[in-house]
Amino acid sequence: MNNADAEGVRLQKVLSQAGIASRRAAEDLISRGKVKVNGEPARLGQRVDPAKDVIHVSGKRVVTDVDKVYYAINKPRGIVSTMDDDEGRPSLAEFAKGIDQRVFHVGRLDTDSEGLLLLTNDGELANRIMHPSHGLPKVYRAQVNGIMDKPTWNRLLKGVELEDGIAKADKLKIIDEHAGQSLIEITIHEGRKHIVRRLMDEVGHHVSRLVRTEIGPVQLRNLKPGTLRRLTPNEVGELFREVGL
Repeated sequence: MNNADAEGVRLQKVLSQAGIASRRAAEDLISRGKVKVNGEPARLGQRVDPAKDVIHVSGKRVVTDVDKVYYAINKPRGIVSTMDDDEGRPSLAEFAKGIDQRVFHVGRLDTDSEGLLLLTNDGELANRIMHPSHGLPKVYRAQVNGIMDKPTWNRLLKGVELEDGIAKADKLKIIDEHAGQSLIEITIHEGRKHIVRRLMDEVGHHVSRLVRTEIGPVQLRNLKPGTLRRLTPNEVGELFREVGL
């Protein structure tokens, strides 16, 4: 055993503690060549530093640093997307009181918008998610005035000229149409300020309610407004893969 192997924690124990597999199942994954440590095939009995070594299982990054935390929060309407508001308005900090680590929010939702935000203390992942080059898709449900016709639909998909450049929807879906209003699902990959509201205003369909339901592989699901949940190891791994980590 070399000095590197004499230190650290056994890899199968680290994988077990990360919720990937039992120790026995982790040994099987290692034996079948499904595990890599710092880009190299792992060995049975190998010891690693959970805070420093980069571990992938079946091509997906595994978070082994126990100090890193990842949460999804359902931001209610009227809450400012900040952890500390200078004007004393209700902020995200009110819903993160139960988290031991100091976390920050990834991205923003305007005060009148609701839905999914991510909270973490992992600066590297947060920066990747917010960087335009990665184009992480975000899905919204928007209640809009009017019934959308085909030309407007096509215009949103092809691109609409805004004051700061062209914006477009990646996907559109009609959920419901009733009493002169439409409930639509819109997928967009960029993060310019108020982008969905501005896009819909430009085509004549004012947004009266906006809820973000997905950020990349993470979904809001049935998370109640004002509550949060820890992301699963699979969700975190998918986020890492989406942004190239």
